[in-house]
Amino acid sequence: MSEADVIVVGAGLAGLSAARTIAAAGRSVVVLEARDRVGGRIVNHDLGDGKVVEMGGQWAGPGQDRILALAAECGIDTFPTYDTGKKVLYFGGKRGTYSGSIPKISPVVLFDIGQAQARFESLAKKVPTDAPWKAARARHWDGQTFGAWIRRNTATAGAATLLALGTEAVFAAEPDELSLLHVLFYSHSGGSFQRLIDTTGGAQQDRFVGGSALIAEKLAGQLGQEVIRLSAPVTKINFTGRQLAATTPAGQFEAEKIIVTVPPLLAGRIEYEPALPSWREQLTHRAPMGAVIKCQVIYHEPFWREAGLSGQATSDGAGSRVVFDNTPPDGSPGVLLAFCEGDEARRLGRQPAQVRREEVIASLVRYFGPKAASTAGYAELDWQREPWSLGCYGTLFGPSVWTRYGQALTTPVGPIHWAGTETSPVWCGYMDGAVRSGERAAGAVLTELGG
Repeated sequence: MSEADVIVVGAGLAGLSAARTIAAAGRSVVVLEARDRVGGRIVNHDLGDGKVVEMGGQWAGPGQDRILALAAECGIDTFPTYDTGKKVLYFGGKRGTYSGSIPKISPVVLFDIGQAQARFESLAKKVPTDAPWKAARARHWDGQTFGAWIRRNTATAGAATLLALGTEAVFAAEPDELSLLHVLFYSHSGGSFQRLIDTTGGAQQDRFVGGSALIAEKLAGQLGQEVIRLSAPVTKINFTGRQLAATTPAGQFEAEKIIVTVPPLLAGRIEYEPALPSWREQLTHRAPMGAVIKCQVIYHEPFWREAGLSGQATSDGAGSRVVFDNTPPDGSPGVLLAFCEGDEARRLGRQPAQVRREEVIASLVRYFGPKAASTAGYAELDWQREPWSLGCYGTLFGPSVWTRYGQALTTPVGPIHWAGTETSPVWCGYMDGAVRSGERAAGAVLTELGG
C-alpha cells in the first residue's frame, strides 16, 4: 500500500503536467503508468549518433503556448519543419508539383473547395470550444457526419476528395466517422481548419530538438522515480466516502483525489466501485480512437531537397497519403515521414509488415522518383496495435456524442477528475491541449484539497 494526496493515471503529457502542478503546490502525488516508459502518445525512435525521429506526436506551431513554454523551461529548443521547395500532389493518378498552399489543379475544383472551406470556417467560429453542445445549432450539426456536410457543400468530386484527405490528415479518420459539430469544434479549438493542415504558420511548423518525447522524459526526471511508477496499469478504482484506492499489478495506492488522463476509451476499461454513472459510462462506449500507422523511411541523404522538393506530398492513392520531411536538424540522414491514416491504415494494418513496407515505399517512389526506392532504413509504429492507446491521434466523436454526452468529458465523478488532450477546449487533440488539460485538472483538485 502506498499513499499520496493525489494519484494521476497516465504518464503522458497530461499526466506529467498534472503531477508537476500538484507537486509544485506542495502536495504529494504518484503517477501510475501502464507502459514501461513515460510519454504516452509521444515516443522517440533512435537513429543512432544521438539522433532521433518521433513515432508519435511531434509538432508545435503558433498559438501552442503551453507546450512551447514547457519545452523552453526544460531547456529544449525547436527547429522549423523543412518547408522549402515544391510540394507534390498525386491526384487522380497524376503527379504534379506546386509552391505555396494552392495546388495546380482544375480552377473549378479550387473554387469549389475554397467556397466550401470558407463556409466551414464561418460555422466553426460559432461553436463555443468550452461547451460545443451549447452552439445555437449544436443538435443539427451533431446529428450529421462531416462527410454528409461535404457532399452537400461541394459540387465537384475533386473538392470532396481533397476535403476528405484533409480530414484523414488531421483526425486519422474518414469524414463519415465524425460528427460535423466535432470537426467544427476541433477546428475552432486550433484556430481554424487551415491552421491545422498548414506547415509554416500552422500546426506542423516546428519540431523539438531531441524529439518531443524528451519533454516527457525531462518532466519525469524532475518528478523523480518515487513519483513515477511504470508498468503499473490501473485495473480498478474504489472510491467510498473519503477513501480512494487504485489497484495495479504493482500494488495498491491510496489518495484523496485521482486524475485519470487516459482517453475515454481506455478509461472505460478500468473497473470502478461504485460503478460510474450512466452518463459517463455511455461516453466511454462511444469514444473510439483514430487509425494511423506512422512510417519513417530513412535515406543516406535528403535527395528530394536537391531536386527542389520540400519532401511534402499529398495523395488520394494507395500507401502513404501524407508525407513530410522528417530529417534531423543537421540534415542527415534523410527521413521521409509517411502517414497511413483512416481506412488506408486499417487496410494496411491487416497486411504483413513486409507488404505494408513495400506499399509505403512504392507510394514514395510515385511522389519523389526512383531514388525513393533506395532506402537505408525503415521504422513504423501501428498505433492501432498499441494496447495502451488503441489508436491515434485522438478520440473520434461521432454523431450525437457531443450533444448527448459532451458534459461528461470533464465533469468529476466524486473524487475522480478527468484530463487528457481530448478534454481541452484549446488545441484539443494536440500536445498543447494535453498540457493544458493536466494543468486544469490539477488546479481543480488543488482547489478541492484546499491548496
